Amino acid sequence: MKRWFARMGVRDRLLLAVLVTVAVALVVMTVAFNLILSVVLDEDADKRLKAMVDDASLSITERGIELPNPAGDIKDLSSQVWVFFRGATVSGPDVDPDIEAAAKSLDGQLAQFKAFPELELRLYGVPLYDNKGEERLGTIVAGLSMASYSRTQRITLVATTALTAMLLIIVGFAALSVLNAAFRPVAKMTAEAEAWSTADLDRRFDMGEPHDEVTQLARTLDGMLDRLAAGLRREQRFSAEVSHQLRTPLAKIKAEAELALRRQRDPAYYQEALSSVADSADQMARTVETLLAAAQEEGSLARGRADAGRVLEDVAKSVGVLAAENSVHVQVQAPTGSIRVGVGADIVLQIIQPVVENACRFAKSRVLLGAVRNGKEVLFTVEDDGPGVSEDEKERIFEPGVRGTAAETKGSASRGAGLGLPLARRLARMASGDVEVGPGTIGAGAKFTVRLPTG
Repeated sequence: MKRWFARMGVRDRLLLAVLVTVAVALVVMTVAFNLILSVVLDEDADKRLKAMVDDASLSITERGIELPNPAGDIKDLSSQVWVFFRGATVSGPDVDPDIEAAAKSLDGQLAQFKAFPELELRLYGVPLYDNKGEERLGTIVAGLSMASYSRTQRITLVATTALTAMLLIIVGFAALSVLNAAFRPVAKMTAEAEAWSTADLDRRFDMGEPHDEVTQLARTLDGMLDRLAAGLRREQRFSAEVSHQLRTPLAKIKAEAELALRRQRDPAYYQEALSSVADSADQMARTVETLLAAAQEEGSLARGRADAGRVLEDVAKSVGVLAAENSVHVQVQAPTGSIRVGVGADIVLQIIQPVVENACRFAKSRVLLGAVRNGKEVLFTVEDDGPGVSEDEKERIFEPGVRGTAAETKGSASRGAGLGLPLARRLARMASGDVEVGPGTIGAGAKFTVRLPTG
């Protein structure tokens, strides 16, 4: 039983609970009604019997108890009276001997009502005394057939039972209709939940403004899905950004290894190559740590200090392989004086490098790097002599996976993954800065400006 109940759905459980509750209530009401009806009918019969005895007693008193047949013969089975005088029957109807025997059983007894269910008969016996009320002379017994009463009770029982069954059916259909309407949003939510996947992170239950427990639950789950989707997007973005940011140092490591293996070289060269590989490995480690911190914090980056000129030199060195592949010369304009950035060098490098890599992919021959102090900000500039960025694309190129028109026309080899610039802007904004783009000053290219706080 328990296993069967446990396998039932919530709707079926509620429907069963409603039906059982209503059924018990209706049965109790039916039983109570029929019991009350039985009591009322018995009281009515008792009143009629008492009235019959009173009438007979008055008649006997008026005629005098010495008369041979004081009460007269009453042969109506529905109203019958016996008079027993000094142990003998002086008046009574001509009835079945069993009925007469039942009436005679009350002779000599105290006043009482007595039922004989097998005969469908109810009797009422009252002692008969002399005129002084001292000597008991006999008994007056009134009888009443209970057939009509029994028939009324049976009809009422059948009617109330049928009405109970009908009401139970009506309540069942009504409860089923209400439960179906109440659980319809749940079914919709179930279908939506089954269809939800990482391929469709924007799918929501969208049940409107909460007006009941179910829609409130939907609103709560929508909020949970928002947070879950945001977390999944962060994970996806982190994976993509790691892949993107590790591409350059991996390419550098590969290039150094291939050059070292191409022919025998002196130990000093191997020492330099291994040192370059170690630097690239360190850069990869710093990149992963920075991206992990960015993915976890999603708010702000820890403050630090970095030298703007040193960062530019490191960036130019890091993109050397990419620049050579695209026949681009990266020139660094050394800042005038020492310019301190209020962000750690590793983070500044992760912000500037994607911008410079983007410039190397689209420049015709030249990329110019510079840094100046402007009040409480340090402005890093990255200029190229490439095709530039149209006004319509100034914001779109900072969206993950979006590539500008220039990328589509230059070829797949120079398109990149569409993640470098979005990552640069995200990290810059987390460091209380930003990345912007405008027209360049060398050729028709673009000029990217990275704004970061001073240190």
